[in-house]
Amino acid sequence: MNHRFDPTVLREYDIRGIIGETLGPDDARAIGRGFGTLLRRDMGEDEAPMVAVGYDGRVSSPMLEHALVEGLTASGCNVLRIGMGATPMLYYAEASREEVHGGIQITGSHNPPNYNGFKMVFRGRPFFGADIQRLGEIGAAGDWLDGAGEVASFDIMGEYVERMLEGLAGIDSDALAGLKVGWDAGNGAAGPALEALASRLPGEHHLLFTEVDGHFPNHHPDPTVEENLADLRALVAEKRLDFGVAFDGDGDRIGAIDGEGRVIWGDQLLMIYAEDLLSSGGSDYAGSTIIADVKASRALFDHVAKHGGKPLMWKTGHSLIKSKMKQTSSPLAGEMSGHVFFADEYYGFDDALYAGVRLLAASARLGKSVTQLRSEMPEMLNTPEMRFQVDEVRKFPAIAEVSERLTSNPGPEVEDVNATDGVRVTTRDGWWLLRASNTQDVLVARAESDTTEGLARLIAQIDRQLELSGLQRGESVGH
Repeated sequence: MNHRFDPTVLREYDIRGIIGETLGPDDARAIGRGFGTLLRRDMGEDEAPMVAVGYDGRVSSPMLEHALVEGLTASGCNVLRIGMGATPMLYYAEASREEVHGGIQITGSHNPPNYNGFKMVFRGRPFFGADIQRLGEIGAAGDWLDGAGEVASFDIMGEYVERMLEGLAGIDSDALAGLKVGWDAGNGAAGPALEALASRLPGEHHLLFTEVDGHFPNHHPDPTVEENLADLRALVAEKRLDFGVAFDGDGDRIGAIDGEGRVIWGDQLLMIYAEDLLSSGGSDYAGSTIIADVKASRALFDHVAKHGGKPLMWKTGHSLIKSKMKQTSSPLAGEMSGHVFFADEYYGFDDALYAGVRLLAASARLGKSVTQLRSEMPEMLNTPEMRFQVDEVRKFPAIAEVSERLTSNPGPEVEDVNATDGVRVTTRDGWWLLRASNTQDVLVARAESDTTEGLARLIAQIDRQLELSGLQRGESVGH
């Protein structure tokens, strides 16, 4: 027996496809068999590793979970089923238990309802890139180990909520008691844990759309798209709340607005968390490396340096950021997309619920409202993330051409060319970025300046470089 995956589903950071078209139970079974085989070969084939399995609220998730568990047990792994919940709850099950050696969450994240997929952890490290391609190779060859694993179920939510509440340890309860916060679960998998968490938090809390519904009837669960924050913004205004927090479909990405309804973007949230960590964390975290992806504002990197931290710009992608954190012993990292990683007093994985708790903590410890913290940030003019279609075979070569031109002949206006992930070019006007998506046939562009005129000049430079490579910035496409 062997199995061939649709070529579009084995992606850089996870596995993702359209149910009934590119992804189904046979794929889930093969993923279980391949993952289990790799785990046993890594640990020794005499071992019977334990794999935690969870799933989100999509209609197709229970079907995929059933097949995945079949595949894992058929490869000789034992399975700990934690049921329906947020992706970080699965990460917690894997990180907090010595007897668990891997974890798989079935989730379509923020994608449309007919999508689903898998996020994986392998012996405490992210499972991505070449690991995922290896699953395809093992499946095509039918190179699976056989066995007969056992299955157990465990309700971990109460323990998970208790662990998140430790994010408020040591804070005077009076500083938290007056807080009024809105929360929007977007009918995603974080809803039940959010209800349990909010009932234990000090202060006043108002919740939206905590009922899990894989059709997402109220709005699409992607908190980085401003229109998806309209209900939360209305709630904050109506109830005169201090701030609002929103989650994506599987609870690993956070979005937020302040008390005046202004969006607090991913890099701006990281500014708040970094200030809290570097100012309130004492000597333990003085001079710490704080990581952000190449899309982040210059204001963030300046802010980290101002508070005594070492800013590090790194590649976009939650798995890549997690790996870099381990390499540099960084206690905090984040992405524009709303993934935030705490490794100071937490496990280093992206957990939007915990990030929400830490926003309460930061406001209380710094003695400033979230609105004040947002108001203190410099007003930068930046474009949204511009994503435009480019043929798959051209996207990486085109970036290489731009990088080569600007490195060998930068021109008088270019001050710096950073090729960490794509090309990020700094000029007197600000900076612009051009990079190839790892998951779609698109190029991503972004620019930031202090002035409208400067922003226009930066965009013109992007367009000029694209033109030199025979491309143009077309109509923006979604994730």
